[in-house]
Amino acid sequence: MESFYLFPATLILIAINVIASTLAWLNPQFLNANLFHIAPIRQKREYHRMLTAGFLHGGVFHLLINMFVLYQFGGFIEYTLGTPKFVIVYFAALLGGNLWALLENFRTPDYRALGASGATSGIILAFCLFEPFRTLYFIIIPIPAVLFGILFIGISAVLAQQENRVIGHEAHIGGALAGLVATIVVMPSALGIFADQVAAFLGGG
Repeated sequence: MESFYLFPATLILIAINVIASTLAWLNPQFLNANLFHIAPIRQKREYHRMLTAGFLHGGVFHLLINMFVLYQFGGFIEYTLGTPKFVIVYFAALLGGNLWALLENFRTPDYRALGASGATSGIILAFCLFEPFRTLYFIIIPIPAVLFGILFIGISAVLAQQENRVIGHEAHIGGALAGLVATIVVMPSALGIFADQVAAFLGGG
């Protein structure tokens, strides 16, 4: 109960993701009407898909991974920014990720995607801004968060160019960048926090 008072939006977003994804698994029509699909977005202007797709997942493992990331990093960001600003960052990252995917795949009408990874990518990059030297794990290798963020964007950019990919790396890039920019917009002092930590690190403390 205490965690709900500390970061309510994070827990509510997790609940919405779980409910919406479960409904989509049980109801294929609901899934098809709300996933990210280029053709109906372009031809029928079904722009709601840019938002709703971020709450749907392709399976239990997909859902668990994204919700684990959201819980681990979202609570910190919500506590740091405050709930209203956190919500702005989350949805900016979600929409930024899907907008990037739309632009990258605009001429591929059959392209489909779903999942909260664009939003969670933005939350991870926001965390890197506030805690650039906190240890994160890249696969199994411990590295500073700032290096993790750089590698995340760089590798996503490379993988997004691969043919027949099953992961929407475009949304990772767009979500990460949108989340980073949105964090700076809602809390400009974040740049100073980041710069102070970098200066302290380079100066040996």
